[in-house]
Amino acid sequence: MQGDIQHKHIVFFDGECGVCNFWVQWILEKDKNDEFLFASLQSDFGQKFLTERGLETKQFNTLYLWKPQQYYLIKSKAVLKISDILGGFYTIVSLLGKIFPTFFSNAIYDVVSKNRMKLSSRKCFLPDAHQKKKFIEV
Repeated sequence: MQGDIQHKHIVFFDGECGVCNFWVQWILEKDKNDEFLFASLQSDFGQKFLTERGLETKQFNTLYLWKPQQYYLIKSKAVLKISDILGGFYTIVSLLGKIFPTFFSNAIYDVVSKNRMKLSSRKCFLPDAHQKKKFIEV
């Protein structure tokens, strides 16, 4: 499949959201060290992840970042960790983002999440052959 899943960071996203799909594409382009795998929250794999943790299984307005056997992060903490993992300039962005308290950065995240369907187009993302290998389930 995607190599050893235990050593990857898995990004769970709303597979029907254009903004989410835009950011998945963005991460794919920046992931030079092959750190990430992806799964939609609507997929069986995504639903299993949510159910095992007692998380909401019908609302898909939250991004999750999971490092198996270690942690999972949500909302702005997930975004900042993704930036940190990407490294380079994005580590600086992550450090700057951590200046703000989580409740504040999550409030901003929630505003974007609430309006994400208005912000995006309905274009479908078509990954190339290499990128397809990074998806667990969509």
